Order: sequence, then structure tokens, then C-alpha cells
Amino acid sequence: MSSERRRRIFKIIVRVTALVLALVICAVLFDLFYPRKARLREFDADEVARLETAMWRSYYEKQRVRLFNEMTELLRTQYHMTPVKSNVVAYYAANAAFVFKEGKQRSDYEKALPDLITFYNYLHNTSDIDFDVYKVSKLELEWWIVHRERAKHAPGDLDRALAELQAAIYNVPVERLMEHGRLRAEAMAIRDTKAEQGGVTEADWARINELLRQSWRSLAQAVKN
Repeated sequence: MSSERRRRIFKIIVRVTALVLALVICAVLFDLFYPRKARLREFDADEVARLETAMWRSYYEKQRVRLFNEMTELLRTQYHMTPVKSNVVAYYAANAAFVFKEGKQRSDYEKALPDLITFYNYLHNTSDIDFDVYKVSKLELEWWIVHRERAKHAPGDLDRALAELQAAIYNVPVERLMEHGRLRAEAMAIRDTKAEQGGVTEADWARINELLRQSWRSLAQAVKN
């Protein structure tokens, strides 16, 4: 093959590669920035419960990649995010969780807030509900802290903190969401108690999943228009 022919082939390869790369970049940008609105009130409560149970297990077993993948699935299937966007947003959620996990006091825990704000900003921009991103992010972090410092709190504080988060997202009275908060808090209490007693069994995880299923079903019913 002559050198001239090799040069022509090389130029063709470069041009094709550049075109493919440009198309990929355009597809990613379209995925990330094309305006879409998801209906936050429309979710499969049982599937949310299944994924939350899985994410709790990943979090406590320090499985970062597994948690990230489960969060991506949740965002894609229940919050109706596109494949690229679900991966981007899942990064911020998972990172916030593990930043918080390493904390020892409130000043440490608050280092997770920027990632939570970014996470909820993405969710806000793709949802059909207008909510205060900063307020919701603070409420998310607050229930994390109440749960971590549960020995300092009165019974029912975690129930209300969980209900207040969803009330701020869905713009409904907090009293309507107290059952959701109570059931979710009960699931957390089982996990915490069993872990302190030596370990969470598969039967315990099944019970946790059932309580979360009831909790998310309660929320779905409470936020219907």
C-alpha cells in the first residue's frame, strides 16, 4: 500500500472517529439537558421499598458501587430520569450518604449538604412539583442526624422528621404523612436493634422490606391529587 493511500485511510478513520465522538457528546448533552418533567406522585411503592431495602444493606455493608447502582435504578425507574442523568444524580446521592457515614458530629454531617442540594436540584428540575430545594435538602440531612443521634431524641422524633421531608417535597400537611414516617422509622429501628444484637438476618430484612412497602404505599395514597 502506498503512503498516499495510507494517509487517505488515516484521514477517513480520523473523520469517522470525530463524527462518532461528536454524536456521542450530543447524545449525552441531550440526555442531560433536554427539558423533561416527571410525575413524582407516580411511583411503584413496592419497587421503591425493594430498592430502599437493598440500598440500606449496601450502605451498612459499605458497598459504594452497589449502592450507586441501586440508586441509579431507583432514579431511572421511579423518578423517570434518563440513563445518563440517573448516573450523574446517583453519584451525588451516594457520595452524600458516605460523607455522612464517616461523620462523628453535626459539623461533619453537614459536609454532606452540598451533595444533597445538588441531588435535589436535579430532582426539582425534572419534576412536576415545585419545592424548596434548600429546605428539602436540610430536612433530608436532619432526619439522617436524628436517626444517627436517636438516643438523644424522644420517641416519635424520627417519625416526624421523615414525614416533614415528604411534606416539603409534595406540599401536603405533615399530619397526612405521619403513618409513612412511623412505618419507615419502625423499619430502621429493626435494623438498628438487630445490628446491635449481633446481626440482621434474612428474616429481619424481609420484615424491614414489608414495613417499607407499607410505608411507601401509605405515602403514595397520601400525596394523590
